Amino acid sequence: MRDLDSREEIERLVSTFYSKVQVDPLLEPVFAHLDWDHHLPIMVNFWCSMLLGDMTYQGNPFQKHIGLPITAGHFSQWLKLFTATVNENFEGPKAEEAIGRANSIAGIFQHKLGLRE
Repeated sequence: MRDLDSREEIERLVSTFYSKVQVDPLLEPVFAHLDWDHHLPIMVNFWCSMLLGDMTYQGNPFQKHIGLPITAGHFSQWLKLFTATVNENFEGPKAEEAIGRANSIAGIFQHKLGLRE
């Protein structure tokens, strides 16, 4: 398995992960409104900025989550799918970093949204 050390690998992660989200009974309704052709490149840019430092992402990810009908359970499921996708497809320092960053981001968002498990 490869590490998440290139844009191509991050594109594969994002595509594989969000294909799971789109059929997940808990998460799909939250994301059903998205234009996936528009959203996925933004997520690739986000993770490339996080993991590769390429600064292609311009935006406020937290702002996009305000007002969504989400609970702590949604974050738990998102993290479960994300972690599984990384572990099934990648290994190495960047893969570990991606999981750590996802957990940190989820924790910060939940705190800001006032959500508890």
